[in-house]
Amino acid sequence: MTETIKCILASEPQPGIVAEGWLRTTRASKNVVFLELNDGSCLESLQAVVEASTPGFAEIAALGVGSAVRVQGDLIPSPAQGQRVELKAASVEIVGQAGADYPLQKKRHSFEFLRTIAHLRPRAKTFGAVFRVRHALQMAIHRFFDNRGFIQVHSPIITASDCEGAGQMFRVTTFDLDGQLPKDDAGKVDFKRDFFETATSLTVSGQLEGEIFALAFKNVYTFGPTFRAENSNTSRHAAEFWMIEPEMAFCDLRGDMALAQDFIQCIVMEVLERCGEDIDFFDQWIEKGLRKKLEALVKSSFEAMTYTEAVAALAKSGKSFEYQVSWGADLQSEHERYLTEELVGRPLFVIDYPKEIKAFYMRQNDDDKTVAAMDLLVPQVGEIIGGSQREDRLDRLEAAMDRFGLDKQTYWWYLDLRRHGGVPHAGFGLGFERALMYLTGMQNIRDVIPFARVPGSAEF
Repeated sequence: MTETIKCILASEPQPGIVAEGWLRTTRASKNVVFLELNDGSCLESLQAVVEASTPGFAEIAALGVGSAVRVQGDLIPSPAQGQRVELKAASVEIVGQAGADYPLQKKRHSFEFLRTIAHLRPRAKTFGAVFRVRHALQMAIHRFFDNRGFIQVHSPIITASDCEGAGQMFRVTTFDLDGQLPKDDAGKVDFKRDFFETATSLTVSGQLEGEIFALAFKNVYTFGPTFRAENSNTSRHAAEFWMIEPEMAFCDLRGDMALAQDFIQCIVMEVLERCGEDIDFFDQWIEKGLRKKLEALVKSSFEAMTYTEAVAALAKSGKSFEYQVSWGADLQSEHERYLTEELVGRPLFVIDYPKEIKAFYMRQNDDDKTVAAMDLLVPQVGEIIGGSQREDRLDRLEAAMDRFGLDKQTYWWYLDLRRHGGVPHAGFGLGFERALMYLTGMQNIRDVIPFARVPGSAEF
């Protein structure tokens, strides 16, 4: 196994180096060919210099962008500006040629075009940077929780429960949809004759299963794919995305907020340290001031205010918002951004939302109007984390389920947790791709996930 180009570029000049990768550019003259070689390990490429005396020189000179090669030679100091070393080739093995119709050329391509070639776009410079940051962020998340004694739980992807109560879920079935669906006595589809003998869907959240394990292991987290059947074509929505959801027993809303702040600051700091070159690339080409924004987040003290205080501040702002501000209505992105960017000028927790606009499992406050929920808002994005203290009182939880029209029999096990050693507990959720958008400055969720699943498209 050869060294990566990242390692080679960091090495001192030495003989007998082998480099493998794909050609980003080629420049040929009568006596020499310059190959710009990249293997995805870093932003920069390694220049290989191939002289006319090299075996197969004519064929090498005819290589197109995208071709895969293995180059053997000596790593020498580079006389060219902007690069410390280069590879003086002794031999070049052509591993795989790219055709003349290879769509990725040296010119800049639109992100819309690159989405149509998602099988090739990881080789583009921007997407190489995106997916290196994606990997680093994932590793930072696992390290954060592992260092604090959390246990990871693999929650099920197929579920019979709807965590959010929204009903916008993808149905899972083995029924032949082209045939006659079996019906029960009421004329409805008889799911008792399906594989799981009940109606099942793709999960919208691993939270409820996380609560089960939190009430045995105290501190747990889930990190997996979630699915929403929302016909939304915005730049921030996808039908399939990844969620990180920690759950902590013996924890209230304040403890939940403290962990959320520690979490977001730690993972951003680690990405800054591990992916500095990529962050600087995004700062230059995607979002000016990105590094400064991220460094400010890491150093910030976070503010907190209640939903009621937030609504009052919005009403007194004198701003003309597209969506009207009123108590009982959910805050929109424009409201969140005003609060965090203009009113407080730093990250902000908004807490204690009206119970009518939050999920059934959130703990009801003593005012009988609000629940112990929290949203973390950050400048330029708005909400990035949402969480709550969970309702641990059986009677209050059952009343909330009745209010939301949920079948308590379906959630018998969830209610059972309150009957047998239930304790105050809390947790939150972070959308992995939205966090990645914040870290890279990328404006569309389709561009931070390898193969986007959105309305009308499940290609690749």
